[in-house]
Parts: sequence; C-alpha cells; structure tokens
Amino acid sequence: MAARNGRPVTDDVIRTGSLSVYELFAAQVARNPNGVAISQLNETWTYSVLQDRVRRTAALLRGLGIMPGQRIALMAENRHEYAEIELAAAMIGAIVACQNWRLADDELRHCINLVSPSLVIVSERYQEAINRLDTGLVTCLTLGDAYEQASRQVEPLANSGNVDPEDGLVILYTSGTTGLPKGALISHRAEIARMAVLRMDLNVTREDGFVAWAPMFHMGSTDQVLGALMSGATVHIVDGFNADRIVDIMEQHAIGWMLLMPGSIEPVVEILEKSGRCAKSIRAVGAMIDLVPLSLAAKLSRLTNAPYLNSFGATETGLAPASAMLIPPGEMPETLSKIQSSLCDVRLLDPDGHDVPYGTPGEVAVRGPTVFSGYWNADDVNRRDFQGGWFRMGDLFQRSVNGGFDFVDRAKYMIKSGGENIYPAEIERVLLSDKRIREAVVIRRKDAHWGEIPIACIARADKELTEADVDSLCRGALAGYKRPRGVYFMSYDAFPRSTTGKILRHEIEVMVQMGQIHE
Repeated sequence: MAARNGRPVTDDVIRTGSLSVYELFAAQVARNPNGVAISQLNETWTYSVLQDRVRRTAALLRGLGIMPGQRIALMAENRHEYAEIELAAAMIGAIVACQNWRLADDELRHCINLVSPSLVIVSERYQEAINRLDTGLVTCLTLGDAYEQASRQVEPLANSGNVDPEDGLVILYTSGTTGLPKGALISHRAEIARMAVLRMDLNVTREDGFVAWAPMFHMGSTDQVLGALMSGATVHIVDGFNADRIVDIMEQHAIGWMLLMPGSIEPVVEILEKSGRCAKSIRAVGAMIDLVPLSLAAKLSRLTNAPYLNSFGATETGLAPASAMLIPPGEMPETLSKIQSSLCDVRLLDPDGHDVPYGTPGEVAVRGPTVFSGYWNADDVNRRDFQGGWFRMGDLFQRSVNGGFDFVDRAKYMIKSGGENIYPAEIERVLLSDKRIREAVVIRRKDAHWGEIPIACIARADKELTEADVDSLCRGALAGYKRPRGVYFMSYDAFPRSTTGKILRHEIEVMVQMGQIHE
C-alpha cells in the first residue's frame, strides 16, 4: 500500500480515479446505444453497432498477438475503420501510429521503422505504397473483404484491458523545416483532456457533431473524432476535402467545431455565397486567423453565422495553449490576440529560460493534461524540449497588458537582418489585410550586406497590384528594415501546402533560390 501526504492509497483507489478513451466511449454506448456514432456517405453506424465492431477488431488484434504498448502502423484514407481501429487499440492498450500517405517513400519508411510496429494495417488504396517499402517480417493486414470476414469470425472481446490514462494511444507525426518527421506520443489522458477543452472553451455539446474531412493522421481529425465518440456526438467522415459534401453536412446537422483552414475556406465560401444555403448550427468555424485574410475570415463566419475560432495549438498540445478566442460572426477584429485555453498553464521564456516582461516576444512553454508524452525514440529532442516540467513549443508570442497573447512567429522562421529580428508573421498580417492580396508568405533570403532579408511571395486577388503598391502598403505600416526587399507574384495554387493547409515555407525558399516562381 502506497501513501500520499499521509493518506493510504491502494490500487483500487488509484484505479477508481482512472478512465481510458475506450471506457468513456463505452459509457456513451450505454447511455444512447441507438444514437448515430459515425456517418459516411449514405451509411451510418449506431453506438451499439460501432462498439460491436470495435470489440471484434480488438479480439482480432489480440489474436494477431498485439499486446499492450505494441505499435500498429495504420495507413488509410478517412473511413469508419480508422476510428474503429483507434478505439480497439484503446481497449487493449495498444498504440496506433497514424501514417501520412502524402509522404515520399523514404520519409514513410522512416516513420514506420521509427516505431517498430508489430502490425501494419493498410487500405487497398495504399497497399502498393506499403509494398514498395518492404516492411520485412511485419504482419500486414489489408482493409477490405478479408478484414471484414476475419472480424466477423472472432468473438467480440468482452472486457478492456487494464489501461492506464498515461498509456500511449496514438502516435501522430510532426515535421519541421529540416530533418525527418518526429512521432508525438499522445496518451489517453491527453485525448480525454483535449476533448474536455473543446467542450469548455467552444461550448460544444454532445448534440454537436464533427466533420472529419482533414486526414485522420492529423490531430485536427483524430483528436476530434475520439473526442466526439467519448462524448456521444456524431462523427461525419468525409474522404478528403469535398466542399459540396461539407456544405451538405453543415446544412443538415449541428456541428461543434467546423475545422476549415487556408485552401479549404474559399471553396466553402463560394458555395454558400452562390447557393444562399445556410448552416444549421455551428459552435465555431475556422482556425488560426493569423494565416487567413481578415476579410475572408469575416465572410466565412458571417455566411455560417458562427464565431471564428482564433486558435493556436499543436499536435503536441491539442487546442491548448491559446484557443479560447471566439470572434463574433462577420466581425473584422481590431486585434488578433488570443486567449489562453482551459486546463493549461503558459509561460513566455527567453533563450535562457527566464520569463520575459509584457510586450516582449518569448518562446511559449506550456504544461497541462493535454500535453503529449514526448517524441518516440528521440531522447535528445525530449531533453531539449521538456525542461523543468514545461514543454517548450518553439513559437514566439508576446503577452499584452489585457492578458491576451499575440502571435509573433515560429522562432525558426525569424529573419536576422543587420542585427534586427524580423518576424515574417508581422509582415504577412499587413499584406493579408489588403483585399488585393489573396495569399502571402514572407521568407528569408541570404544577403551579402545584411545577412538575411525578407522576401514576399504573393498571390494577387487584383491583377493590377504591383510591387510598388506592395512597398507602399508596407511603408505605411512597418519599420523600414521590416519591409520586403523583393516581391514575387505567383498563382494561388502554386503555394505548396501541408495536409493542414499551412504553407511550406522551406519549399518556397527553395523555389525562390531555383528561380521557379512564376505567376
């Protein structure tokens, strides 16, 4: 018997205060077995039907020798089996390593080898890609008729294993501007806390569903899918971005967070404008407004009659640390300050780990139950990023006198020009405030005199916009040393993006160096 603060603590006492993701899902099955858990195209699965499938999948995994803590590499498009496999892993204590099917073969091989999976599960769509990797002796299970038959032939697993909230559940991969992807291990505790933050800060209820169109290997879908199924809501699964299908769902169903990112907002806005259709009910729409032209964000929120979510989170932290700011529908905010999320603590630190004063940029350090459990098999990185009980994110913010947080930039994007620090986001905010500019990103370029200089790459909404116009716009809003020293005009579709819609700056830097920028 252990003791804490003089009080005896038995295993039963500890277990009584513990819940797993699967157990919270099972509680929703008991509460509303006939409620719709998952909808995809013209098919639906009730909570009781989904639980039966999850328990059969868990039994199948056990039969294949999958033990607690072992990894399952999963590579598939958005489909109902994805959620079933994650919940089955939650039931038996296994870990699902969600593979990014957009990666090149060498990157994908690295991601799979990194976690040493005991099983690879792949959809028929990506079977050829897995075959090219030559995963050796690892068992491979293909989703399809054989998988369905195997699941039907096993008896559903009766009880979940003794899963601790600190046990890992999913590994989601993050990539930087250099190096190979890192695997972020996210526990049951973190997924449960992320579900709670969404409901606390965005006022989401079990009546509000989630549209899982973003790839389920990304936290934008996996966190929200698991959160919805732990709280009794409906998950509407869409196989990739389909603006027409998304608008159909918005019109017919109440939605909690309607996640839309750069590259996906404009098609939805166009449909809503032309058709006059209306969303039934949305608690929050959009994401980090710093990356979106303000006029476009305001138009989206007005057309959906939903507040715009001015968020800042990460794969490693979920919606935390600063995603509690809801901008009223149709409003053009005067400030892009963010509000600290629930269930987290935040500090802004200088390079030596000291707190910076108000108004001074500092690196975000966060702690709280939504934080991940470290990068898989990356001890050196974990020692660098976890210090003194805080996770250092690598993002720069400054705290305003009203308590809000103003995004400055990623520390690694900072441009050092003639001894001055220039943050691309400062310049991008000025550019994106002009209706003549559809998209803009600022990158660094080496310079013999200044060391580095800022360069603007712009997609024009108004073809009459000139480089002189851009300079005039920046001249009135930025210090001289911050103004772009060069402007490249390029088509909107030419901007390379990640699966979340974020512009890949390092790829644009290479394009500029190679003279590959064309409009």
